[in-house]
Amino acid sequence: MSKDSRLRAPWEQYAGPNIGYLLEQYERYTQDPSSVAQEYKDLFDQYGEPPFRSAAAGTIAVSESSHVQQPDANLLKKIVAAGKIVWNIRTYGHLAADIDPLGLQKTAPDTRLLDPEAYGLSQTDLDSFPATWVWEEAPERVKTGWDAISHLRTVYTGRIAYEFSHVHEQSEREWLIAQAESDGKPEPLSNEERCALLKRIVEVEEFERFLHRTFAGQKRFSLEGTDMLVPMVDEIVRRSAGHGAEHMLMGMAHRGRLNVLAHVLGKPYGAIFSEFHHSPNKDMIPSEGSMGINFGWTGDVKYHLGGSHAVKPKETVQIRVTLAHNPSHLEFVNPVVEGFTRAAQEDRTKPGYPEQDVDKAVTVLVHGDAAFAGEGVVAETLNFNQLTGYRNGGTVHIIANNRLGFTTDSKDARSTYYASDLAKGYEIPIIHVNADDPEACINAIRMACDYRAKFRKDFLIDLIGYRRYGHNEMDDPDATQPLMYQKVRNHPTVSNVFADKLLTRGLIEEDHLANLRQEVQSMLQQTYEVVKKNEKADPPNFKSERLNAEIGTDIVTAVPLDRLKSINEELLRWPDGFHVYPKLRRILERRAVAFNEGEKVDWALAEAIAFATILEDGVPIRMSGQDSERGTFAHRHIVLHDSETGEEYCPLHRFPQARASFAIHNSPLSEAAVLGFEYGYNVFSPETLVLWEAQYGDFGNAAQVIIDQFIAASRVKWSQRSGLVMLLPHGHEGQGPEHSSARLERYLQLAGDNNWTVANLTKASQYFHLLRKQAGLTKSPEMRPLILMAPKSLIRNPRVASTASEFTEGTFLPVIEHMQGGDDSRVERLILCSGKVTVDILDAVDNAEGDEKEWLRVVSVEQLYPFPEEKVQAIIDRFPNLSELVWMQEEPGNMGAWTFARPYLQMLAPDKAEVRYIGRPDRSSPASGYQYIHSFEQDYILKQALRRTTTESMTKGR
Repeated sequence: MSKDSRLRAPWEQYAGPNIGYLLEQYERYTQDPSSVAQEYKDLFDQYGEPPFRSAAAGTIAVSESSHVQQPDANLLKKIVAAGKIVWNIRTYGHLAADIDPLGLQKTAPDTRLLDPEAYGLSQTDLDSFPATWVWEEAPERVKTGWDAISHLRTVYTGRIAYEFSHVHEQSEREWLIAQAESDGKPEPLSNEERCALLKRIVEVEEFERFLHRTFAGQKRFSLEGTDMLVPMVDEIVRRSAGHGAEHMLMGMAHRGRLNVLAHVLGKPYGAIFSEFHHSPNKDMIPSEGSMGINFGWTGDVKYHLGGSHAVKPKETVQIRVTLAHNPSHLEFVNPVVEGFTRAAQEDRTKPGYPEQDVDKAVTVLVHGDAAFAGEGVVAETLNFNQLTGYRNGGTVHIIANNRLGFTTDSKDARSTYYASDLAKGYEIPIIHVNADDPEACINAIRMACDYRAKFRKDFLIDLIGYRRYGHNEMDDPDATQPLMYQKVRNHPTVSNVFADKLLTRGLIEEDHLANLRQEVQSMLQQTYEVVKKNEKADPPNFKSERLNAEIGTDIVTAVPLDRLKSINEELLRWPDGFHVYPKLRRILERRAVAFNEGEKVDWALAEAIAFATILEDGVPIRMSGQDSERGTFAHRHIVLHDSETGEEYCPLHRFPQARASFAIHNSPLSEAAVLGFEYGYNVFSPETLVLWEAQYGDFGNAAQVIIDQFIAASRVKWSQRSGLVMLLPHGHEGQGPEHSSARLERYLQLAGDNNWTVANLTKASQYFHLLRKQAGLTKSPEMRPLILMAPKSLIRNPRVASTASEFTEGTFLPVIEHMQGGDDSRVERLILCSGKVTVDILDAVDNAEGDEKEWLRVVSVEQLYPFPEEKVQAIIDRFPNLSELVWMQEEPGNMGAWTFARPYLQMLAPDKAEVRYIGRPDRSSPASGYQYIHSFEQDYILKQALRRTTTESMTKGR
């Protein structure tokens, strides 16, 4: 091989710390060519011995005889050690970074790995070879190894600190490192931008100061100490709009919310001042003569409220910024906002899965440092990052890190070094930034937005600041953090810090900052004077919204028979060559005759047909749950899997009559985050029928905050509409405490203001009509959530299956009389019940050998809330000799519907009739874990129901 050809060999890529490894591979090759990887064998086969780059000349040195010079072993060791230092600077440089405005870190982390001396290297050693040997992308001004390490130490230990080593995808990690190490990061602020940034910081600061002086002692959850949050969100708005986003959906807790509303969403200062001015409930309660105590609106405190506003960061660009309403359960708003964004990104107007454009909307979540580490819903939400049914192209996370919980130090709040460490498990890039360095904060945002736009993934910024006052301005922090607050009181605000920097650069005059402050304060004071003159006016956001108990009575839910049969045929068509699992194929093919004379439709088919008719009516559907595609009870099979190839097929995606999208997703093993996501999706897209199905209704326990704070109360707190359907499998079948009860009592306890519909059904046709009714309400102001105690064993029970006529006629019935005919004057006991126990008692009556059908009637209350008083009363009035009005249930007495129904029954019962309860006694656990005990109890309940004269029994005391 000639000298020229050897110079063309690809040795350059092995320069620097890789030389040692290359030579080691060559030594192995000379002994046994098969012992090295194929790529090295090919290299050595083609180019022979690797040359050594001379440190002095910087060229490839080759002897006249083409033999390689032996490398200088000491120099080689220095190069390898320098390469290790570079790697450690990139990986651990953040530990030595200047990211703590107050210097609160008591114990300095061990950063010896960043120091050349730890490797026995001096400046002279590192100056002996070029920078590119250890930093290939070194700019021209960085000449030697010493220059490279010095420069990288400056980059990674400044006021912005990077954690990227946990990102496994090489292309992403290389991009992140290149961004961090480039001089622009990703581009420097212009002098004009710097001056505008100072003005924005002053607006943020002075707004908080004005509130502090003017409304002393009132809660506002001041942003002071992390003031840069507002300019950072401003930058996300600009950057996202530049990337083509039409929506920015934002969630945050209390701290800084008023400032974000004022300065990002443009909520008028006067509206905020008015909320403070009316705060001690002045003028808030309507007079007795106006709306009275049932005025139908409760509202929420000002630092929970959100809003939506169209922002124009540039003259030709507009983006709508929405800040979600948020209760005090802090991070639980996260999945709700993720749902907003997914809904904003999807086009639901076409059949099949909705088309998603992740550039169309961006999520921004602002977290508290204690809450991010402490609340489990954060991890549940981060897990959405790359899941098919929930991903939205990346969320920009900001931890507004003031180093405290309420009064709890971080050492008592988390087991990790940083508040952000949870994100490492999801390979989310992390930047820690000093809140006192505005330019670093803006650079962090620019990198985050560009990463999101390029890789469609989450990014986290840990904004490290402090909290200038106590948790809520009424709190004295010196009692629990005296040393911290000594530092806080003596620490300059970020506007002073930044103004000094700009003054030094000659960008502003000496009195510029004072003039800015005076200008903002004058404007705020003038606005407040106007508010004071109008103090008798109604406070903002005051609304009265009274919902009706009766809804959707004019919605036609019956469907002609020919249409039902046609749909059924379409659902049983599969693509040519698609292999349905044989056992499942036989089950599905039985559905072909379900609408024929003498046949019946079961629960699963009723649902599938309902979905198809809803899509045909142009209403989109989204459904999710841990096993929703197949169904926990192997009943739905709405998504089929080819038994030979594993390919998926959903008949509703090729349903020719569909005029809207159908999405169904198996969810992660999460209740709180998934239910929050579906709720958020539905709020943003109320025209969509959104369903969430619990694997078992009991598991809804894990989502109780979403249920309590959002689904049940959002209408009266925030005038926020939702028609979300919750399917909660419920029924006592001997499967133990966690597989029996959907905790029906909790939903009934939360019922008020006609806030939702709670139902427990006994017929497949009832489910069909109720789904169609709910879909018909998607565009109605009367829309509200539907809480459905879904069946388990009843899915296949013949009594639940319905004839074709029950789908082609009528509508949803809140009450069903299951025993018709006979002499009403002979009826002594009227049993009211709901759900599975209704089927049990009807079976028991049919199998009884006495005259139970003469003196007993069974009525199923299918809709428990709003309670159908008039319909129940009409039934009761038909029985003149009624002596017992019984509520029967399988749940314990302190659970189920009994305590909810009892006042209604006592009000509706005839004077001579006794209101009684039949069911299990009060218990702390909802069900027994032993099948034989369950069977005994269930049998005993049924016997009590059929016993004409009841003596000492399980119902004693009721």
